[in-house]
Amino acid sequence: MTVYTYSEARQNFASVLDKAGKVGEVLIKRKDGTIFVIKPITKNDSPLDVKGIDLNLSRNEIVDLLHEVRQR
Repeated sequence: MTVYTYSEARQNFASVLDKAGKVGEVLIKRKDGTIFVIKPITKNDSPLDVKGIDLNLSRNEIVDLLHEVRQR
């Protein structure tokens, strides 16, 4: 696990974030000994989870459209 001083982290913040993304987390230590953790938050959404579209079609209209397409 990588530990940065506050000054190092402040001067190289983009690198600190990149390192946290690769390693999982990094620590930042202040002069008074206080330690902070920076770690990425993982997104748990499925890439297949898409928002639906309301077409205002009834069940029968959808079934009729499917029958029409399958007969082509």
